[in-house]
Amino acid sequence: MGLYLKLFIYVFLLRDIQSADQISWLPCRFTDEEVSANTKGYFDTKHHPRPAALQFGLKGDPPVDPDIVTFLITPSKLDLRHLLVGAVVEQLSCVLHRYSTDGSLIRWPVKGEHLHNRWFSVNISHSNHLFQITSFIRQSTDQPPTGQHDFKSWPVIQDKEILTTTVVMMIQTQTPVVKSLLNSNPKLHCQFYIDHKAPRVTVEWKKIHNNVPLFSHESPSGQTQGSGVELKQLAAGGATYTTPLTKVGSEGKYFCSVHVHPLLGSVTVDLKIEAPPHVSLNVAPTLTISEDSERRVECRADGYYPLDVDIQWSHKGSTEVGPRVDTAQLSGHSPNPDGTYSLFAFFYLKPKRSDSGRKFTCTVSHRALPAPITKTFTLHVTEPGQWILYFNVFTLMVVMFLILRYICRGRRYRLFF
Repeated sequence: MGLYLKLFIYVFLLRDIQSADQISWLPCRFTDEEVSANTKGYFDTKHHPRPAALQFGLKGDPPVDPDIVTFLITPSKLDLRHLLVGAVVEQLSCVLHRYSTDGSLIRWPVKGEHLHNRWFSVNISHSNHLFQITSFIRQSTDQPPTGQHDFKSWPVIQDKEILTTTVVMMIQTQTPVVKSLLNSNPKLHCQFYIDHKAPRVTVEWKKIHNNVPLFSHESPSGQTQGSGVELKQLAAGGATYTTPLTKVGSEGKYFCSVHVHPLLGSVTVDLKIEAPPHVSLNVAPTLTISEDSERRVECRADGYYPLDVDIQWSHKGSTEVGPRVDTAQLSGHSPNPDGTYSLFAFFYLKPKRSDSGRKFTCTVSHRALPAPITKTFTLHVTEPGQWILYFNVFTLMVVMFLILRYICRGRRYRLFF
């Protein structure tokens, strides 16, 4: 039994190892560029999407598809596949671009096979927003740079060409989309990996539109501006940003950028702000009115964000069910000082005696709610003028109480003397 148990454990572990490395290649779109000068002296760029394969293996391995461009990623200190564990190929989107260094001679700390390098960026995203990755790969070459802008005359890459590359830098976020409630401090994840120690790195967090750094840190000088990132984590590549208390204006796209000369990459985090509505009725749980009266009934949704709120009235009697109150009307979205909104749905209730006991329900749905909120009241209908009888009986009872109280006080007064 001991031997069988060991074999079972071995097979189980081997299965896990294969599942972790199950992605041996990815279909990608290689967005090639053609740059030319127009009649006004400006450069026009034409993008040519081409099918390509991002293949993991050793130099000399045959391509998985010999008819397309193959970017063969060979082993280095960084393994891009470690960031893809748990995903399947059908869930991933892969795009490759050339990366320009303006034709200058760049000495990368980790030497390649040849003296010079050509650079490419790889962007991989998960269809279910589980992660987003930006990485840089280099092709070692013996061809020196031209000393001019390299994008003016990119080296031609043939359709069946195999480019042997290595990964030199990776940036990842596991929170491409973050949903946060108002007045909270969500964490926007960012992690970077570089193939050499003590890199001269600059890390920044910015928000789109204003382009003002929320946080920046330069490792060579140790200069830091802003807050939200723990400096202790930066040495290990941790650049997760904790936002201040969120407001409606906090919503938007945030960029975590990492710069190691000559490479500058970033990942994007889309922060979505949500606020669930507070729901209330303008009537008590039991509404008593007479048959000849009319009452305006309101269902209010207050303090919600964004605008996708839905309010419906429905009613249910003892023998029939109505899908909704057909005469209900909606007000407009009313803005609140904190950026949230309010809305109410109302109708005028003109009951009949047969409506007594009917239950009216307001249902409010919003994307910030785990389930719709319902508020219900029960209608009690009296005969016309019956409320006057109730009032007279109540008044008579109050008068009798006061008379009895007076008599009791008079008896105590006589007994005292």
